[in-house]
This record gives sequence, structure tokens and C-alpha cells, in this order.
Amino acid sequence: MPQRLAQHERRRQAALLQGLSVALVGGLFFSEFLTRTLLGVAAFWPANALLAAGLVVLTPRRRLTLGGVFVTFHMAADLLVGDSLARALLYTTIDTLEALAVWWVCVRFWGRMPRVRTMRALAALPAVTTPIAAISATICAPILSLFFAEPLLKTWIDWFLRGALGLAVVLPTALVLIDAQHRRAYRISLREQGVLLFAVAAVTLLCAHPLSGAPPFLIFPVALVAAYRLGARGAAMASLIVALITLPIAMSGASPRFNAILGPTAQARTIQIFIAVLFYTCMAASLVLAQQDRLKRMLQRREQLTRVARARALAATEAKTEFLATMSHEIRTPLNSVLGFAQLLAKRDDLSPDARRQVNLIDSAGAALVTVLDDILDLSRVETGHIELQLQPTSAADLVRETAAMMAPEIRAKGLELDVDIIDPDHKRHALDADRLRQVLINLLNNAVRFTDHGRISVRLMIEPVAAGDRLRFEIMDTGVGIALEKQALLFQRASADVALGRMPAGAGLGLAICRALVDAMGGKIGVDSVPGRGSCFWFELTAKAMERAPSPAPTPAAEAAAGRILVVDDHPINLEIAATLMSMAGYDVDQAESGSQAVERARKTPYDLILMDMHMPEMDGLQATRAIRALPGPFGAAPIIAMSADALPTQVERCYAAGMVDHIPKPVQREALYAKVERWRRKPAA
Repeated sequence: MPQRLAQHERRRQAALLQGLSVALVGGLFFSEFLTRTLLGVAAFWPANALLAAGLVVLTPRRRLTLGGVFVTFHMAADLLVGDSLARALLYTTIDTLEALAVWWVCVRFWGRMPRVRTMRALAALPAVTTPIAAISATICAPILSLFFAEPLLKTWIDWFLRGALGLAVVLPTALVLIDAQHRRAYRISLREQGVLLFAVAAVTLLCAHPLSGAPPFLIFPVALVAAYRLGARGAAMASLIVALITLPIAMSGASPRFNAILGPTAQARTIQIFIAVLFYTCMAASLVLAQQDRLKRMLQRREQLTRVARARALAATEAKTEFLATMSHEIRTPLNSVLGFAQLLAKRDDLSPDARRQVNLIDSAGAALVTVLDDILDLSRVETGHIELQLQPTSAADLVRETAAMMAPEIRAKGLELDVDIIDPDHKRHALDADRLRQVLINLLNNAVRFTDHGRISVRLMIEPVAAGDRLRFEIMDTGVGIALEKQALLFQRASADVALGRMPAGAGLGLAICRALVDAMGGKIGVDSVPGRGSCFWFELTAKAMERAPSPAPTPAAEAAAGRILVVDDHPINLEIAATLMSMAGYDVDQAESGSQAVERARKTPYDLILMDMHMPEMDGLQATRAIRALPGPFGAAPIIAMSADALPTQVERCYAAGMVDHIPKPVQREALYAKVERWRRKPAA
């Protein structure tokens, strides 16, 4: 690959040398022809700019070659038009020094080839080359005046203008034509390029022809079209075409219309100004269009990168969700067996006190693991926006007391005191999600217990009326380690509370992050006030409206509550046994099925009061079985179906509802939750 690149660069350098040499020789003879006109001096001198461009872009050896071509043909052209040897040597020396000065300035200011890609770069070139043309004229004019009797001021002006115009127009033109980016930016067919440039030449000839009455400003729109379609290269080539056509015609006196109005000198100045204005107008337009095109391509590229990044983020989210689903399912399935049998053992009367204590420890450890899994699932719900609040008339004071009583054994087992302070003057119920509110309180109390080794934990509730209802402020205070001010901002981020508190985490580190998400979902705010070494006060505030409790339904007789036939479906024998046993203990008649197809067959024959359905089963999974049962006629397809599965992510639960299930019980199954949902849906036909 490096050899191929080197070979390509050698070919490019050779082509540049050939092209610049031809252009340089042509420019010399064209300019010398202009000296034979009425003005007697070249009104346009491109050779110095071409030599300077070659010195900038060529390798050292090729620079010497181009310089030799310049000197040789410069001398030859001067001698051929009748200049003396002294004049030829003077002109060649001054022009060579001028080109070398431009080369030195370009290297000094840019360090490499100037890139004419912006308005700033376009303006910078004449800004640095015009003083060089003035210095060149200042050196040459006195010599010509002293030794060849030329008028000093006129010679200085003529020399300066022909040099400044050549450098200001031809140097940017050469650099634009050499720059590969300008070639790549506008991929126009050769046919269209030829048509556009031919149109520029034709209109220029029409406007410059002695017998034509066409005004010169007609050249501008055609040249601008070339600049629009071909970019900076089109603007440069159009300006060169105009200069090569108008200068010889105007300077030779072939246009009596101009000569009648302007003298030779004024006419030369007018043509020089016209060419400069045309060139910079077209170049400015083309560069602005090119800049807009670059910005458009950059925007498209950034949009593409954004789409790629979004796709990658979605893929990462999907992979994370799939991992969470797999992890949750694989842990919950065996954990359901462990906790299920622990609950069954705890109901036995023949256990010794020590054995009962061990069973309770198993149940507590399993419950802790379930808490970790639930935290992860809650965080997943937060990220996917699936937190739904179930607002019910709730006594915040009673909820605080119940939660504190629930946590009291754990708090006192650590040797800590527990205080509960409630300021509730009106004793009203409010529209609250009791389960979510309890979850926040338990998380904050667990956090206080974990990081408090001695002293006390206080729970406070203050309710005061505000314009939108009542403000409920909950505070959990402890005498624990405290938190430094700079670390408090990290507390409600994932897995950061334990780090901020300087302890090794005992859980997933998600509790406080979930608390913040839940409080935000409830429209409240949460924070912490803490002093290192003295303790912390975690607080959150909610605004809730008062809500009256709905009348309670008439109690159902116990005999009726324990009546009904239930179908339990699970391919895992242990989990099937646990669920069937729990239902039998509650007084239900239980049938069992080990697959989805068996469940459909049993449901086809028996109108069950309720069906507990696992999700992952061979041959026919729980979703397929649910759809098949729903398709059964009459009461056979109307039985409420509750998912009883280790699939607990929000998207997985949604699929259960979409298939026709009425509720979802995550594994490991808690006996109280199971009984509550079964009683809720028993004998209630599916919608």
C-alpha cells in the first residue's frame, strides 16, 4: 500500500509539473502579446502566480525544473518581442524574485499549500500578495526610469497593477484547480462542464465583439451559473476565460465603442477591475455554496452517526433487558421451590423450635434475594417508563405506623431505638399508592438500619394543608455515619449510596435510586440533610388530595371463599407441587397440568373457576395455551387465567395481558399474594 501511494504521488507530481509548465509558457507569451497593444504593457501577468503555485505544491527537484522553464521562456519571450538583453534580464529577475517571495510568504503563513476553501482564505491571499506586487513595482520602476527613461509613476502603476491582478486572480485559481477536494465536491459530467464553459466564452465574445451592443454585465449571470454548477473550479475557469477573451480585444483597440469613451490607459484599468470583480464575485458565491454543502454533508453525517448510536443504544437496551429477563427467570424458578417449601414447612406443627427457626431463616434469606430481584425489576420499569400508580384512599399515618412496626424487630435486634412522630391534625385519607409509598419508606428505613451502629432511628410524618391539597413530608432520621456534602449528590444514583457512605454494599445498591424514581413518579421530591459523624435525615415530600374511602363490600362467607376448582399449570414438578399444595391448603379443588397442551385439553372438558398458568413450557407455552383456552366456547374459555411465572419484567407482563390473562403473580410466589389474587378473580369471568 505505501508503494502504491508513493507511485500515485509521483504520477500526480509529474502531471502537475507538465500542466504548470504548459500554463506558464502560455501565460508568458499571452502577456508578452499584451505588451504589443496600445498600452504597451501587459495588463495581466499570470506567470509569476503560476510559478509561485508550482513552488508551493511541487517537490524540490520539480521546483528547480519549473524554475528553469520559467527563466528560459521568460528570457525567450522578452527577446522575441524586441526587448534588449538588459531589459529581459531585469524583467526575469524581478519576476523570479516576486514568485519566490510569494512562495516564502505562503510557507511562512500556512506551512503548506494554502487551501482556498473559505472566504477567509480567499481574502488572505491577495492580502499577502498585494504588498509583494507593490514592492516589486517599487524596485523595478526606478530602474526602468533611471536607465531606460520610462516615466516613473506610470511605470510603477502599470507594473503594480499587472502583477497584483495576476497574483490576486491566478494564484487562487491555480490552487483551486490543484485542490482535489474541489474536484470531488462537484461531480459533474464532462459534457455539462463543456457546455457551461462554452456558454461563458460565447457570452464573453458577444459582449466584447466590436459590432455587438450587448452590455458586459451579461457575463456575470453566466459566470455565476458556472460557479453554481461547478463550484470554485467553475468560478476560476470562467474568470480565466473572460480574461483571456476580453483583454486582447479591449487592449488591441478593436472595440471602437470603448475607445471612443475611454483612452487606452483608462480602458486597461477598467478591464482589470472588471476581471477582479468578476473573479471574486464568482469565487465568493461558489465558496459560500461549498460551505453550505459541507455543512449539509456534515449534518447528514452527524444524523447518520446519531441513528447508528441510537440503534446501538437500543440494541444495548434490548440486550440488557434480555439479560435481566433471563437472570430473573433463572433465579426465580429455583427460588420459588426454596421459598415455597419453606412456607409449607413453616405451617407444620411437628417442627422443633430450632428447626422452625432455621426454616424462618431460609425464608428471610430468600425474601432478601427477592428484594434484590424486585429492585432490579423496579429500576427496569423506571427506565422504560412502566411505573403505574394505583391511587387509593390511604391513611399516611397508619401506613407509617404499619411500616415502622414491620421494621421494628430488625431495628431493635441491632440494639437501636425506634421513634415514630406523626403530626396529622385532620386524620384524613389521601389519594396515594400505598404499595409504592410503603416501598419508599422500607428502602429508606433499611438504609438507615444498615448504616447506623448505635443510637436511634426516628420516623416522622408532618401533614399540612396547601393550595393543591395537603403536603405530606416524611422524614427518616438516624444517628449513623453521616454523609459528606460533596457525596450527597451521588446518593440517589445507581449503586452509589454505599460508596458515598464508605461501606461495602449489602444489596444491589439500587434502593435510593428507586426511591427517587418512585417519588418523582408520585410528583414529589426527595433529599437528604446530613452531617458526617452525627447522622442523616432522608426526607421526601408529596402533595396529595384528600380522598374518601369507598364502602367495603359485604364479607364473603368462609365456606364460599374456599370453594372452587382451580387448574394449576407448570412444567416444573416441584413448583407444580408447591402451587397445588398451597391451593389445596386454602380449600380449593385442584387439578394439575404439566404442559400447555394438557392445560388446553383439561380446560376443554372442565369449566374451571380459575387457572394458574406458567409461561415457559415445552410444546405449547403459557401464552399459546391462554389463546387456545380463550378460543374455547362458553364457560370453558371464560375462566380467569393468572400468570404464575418467573417472567417479571414489564414487557413480559404486558405480553401476558395481551394474550388474554387477567393478572400476574411473579415467582417466587408469596402465599398471601397468591391467595389475595386468586380470591379477587375466582368466579369472575375474563373480560
